[in-house]
Amino acid sequence: MADTWIFPDWPAPARVHAAVSTRDGPGVSAPPFGRFNLGLRSGESAEVVDSNRSVLQQAMNLPSAPRWLHQVHGCTVAELGPLPGEHEPQADAAVSRIPGTTLAILTADCLSVLFCADDGSTIGAAHAGWRGLAAGVLEATIEQMQLAPARLLAWLGPCIGGASYEVGEEVRAAFVEHSAGAAACFAATRPGHWHCDLAALARQRLAAAGVLRVHGGGFDTFTDARFYSYRREGARSGRFASLIWLAGG
Repeated sequence: MADTWIFPDWPAPARVHAAVSTRDGPGVSAPPFGRFNLGLRSGESAEVVDSNRSVLQQAMNLPSAPRWLHQVHGCTVAELGPLPGEHEPQADAAVSRIPGTTLAILTADCLSVLFCADDGSTIGAAHAGWRGLAAGVLEATIEQMQLAPARLLAWLGPCIGGASYEVGEEVRAAFVEHSAGAAACFAATRPGHWHCDLAALARQRLAAAGVLRVHGGGFDTFTDARFYSYRREGARSGRFASLIWLAGG
């Protein structure tokens, strides 16, 4: 089970915990979903996904049920605590200052970014596909954390790698119009198309916002079979979760 979980390698405070699930976790999903699909909007039955989510909470010994979001590739940031219930706020990022809270981001090629304060007082998590990243979801999360950016640490979760992610001119333009330096994160392929390095773009946006302690990256969900990939598997792709939580006390 060595590849069942990914644990961030970053100097987070002791009360901050984080993990990423994979498709081969201890769940009950059936083909084509591997074993551990956690996404309710992926085409698998809600009963199976809910079972997997319960297994996730038990297997990781989470302090509370994950606070799932209804992600829409936007910039809304929810402020959450460890409340029970099935309500999923429509948001693409969340922050919390309440011990026992577990934040969760679902992805299958998009980038997840986890945040924490250097004193362990606050955590954050963001879903950053190209649309959300270009629109400022990372900056919105940083603002909602209400701390000086220099006090924040960030970890870049698994996402599609630059060599696997070909996009059209509209994607490149969305970033280059914001910052000319973003052009370095794109490599021309065929006319009007580019390879796009989401993780590199995120690092640029974080640095511009004042967050310089950035860890993680180096994954490619398209080529790494441990992860779900929408581009590889299509509409029947499952979702894996990036989790961050504050220990109690």
